[in-house]
Amino acid sequence: MSLKILLVDDEKDIVEFLRYNLEREGFEVICAYNGQIALDKLVEKPDLIMLDVMMPRMDGFEVCRRIREKPEFRSTPIVFLTARSSEVDEIKALNDLGANDYIIKPVTQNRLIARVRANLRTAGVDPEGGREGPVNIKTGPLEIDRGKYVVLIDGIEISFPKKEFELLYFLANNPNTVHKRETLLANIWGSEVYVGDRTVDVHIRKIREKLEEYADLIETIKGVGYRFRDG
Repeated sequence: MSLKILLVDDEKDIVEFLRYNLEREGFEVICAYNGQIALDKLVEKPDLIMLDVMMPRMDGFEVCRRIREKPEFRSTPIVFLTARSSEVDEIKALNDLGANDYIIKPVTQNRLIARVRANLRTAGVDPEGGREGPVNIKTGPLEIDRGKYVVLIDGIEISFPKKEFELLYFLANNPNTVHKRETLLANIWGSEVYVGDRTVDVHIRKIREKLEEYADLIETIKGVGYRFRDG
């Protein structure tokens, strides 16, 4: 079954162009031309939502806020695709509203598809068709519920901010593999978010602090990156 993308933009020519290119890649595209229609289309349970910001009646920020209020869509990737290049808008979308990515128009087809696939992978979805495995990960003392953004260590819930959670989930969902820092940056922060390799190191350090006696579940591979040790 094809993965579903809800595409929300009031400019119909842009919607048709994007729909054509996404369908060529094997995605099923659900189109909405304003925010209210987008909210109504959630009954079709999209795997990823792509939003414009500037729309009449209800802008993309408000649509994103309302979507994130629904428990069943708290972990669904939301990607903004907009001509608004303000850093303030980008920070609002990513930090305040819980969006996963912020892409500024114009964008090439190849880059857009790459970002869509990266966001799906981060959410635990295989872009080639379907869930990679159970949403919940259980390994040793660690339990991760991707749907609820909950981490349990020895049965005790530990609070992880969004990026720390996504980084831990990505590593645990792809265990026993060395991940380069640039790979982690691309999958967790997106290729156009300007943060350096040090950002990954800082987040890994904070995750290890929370793992306490189990900090060695995440191994440092000198000069390369990090690996989650499973078994």
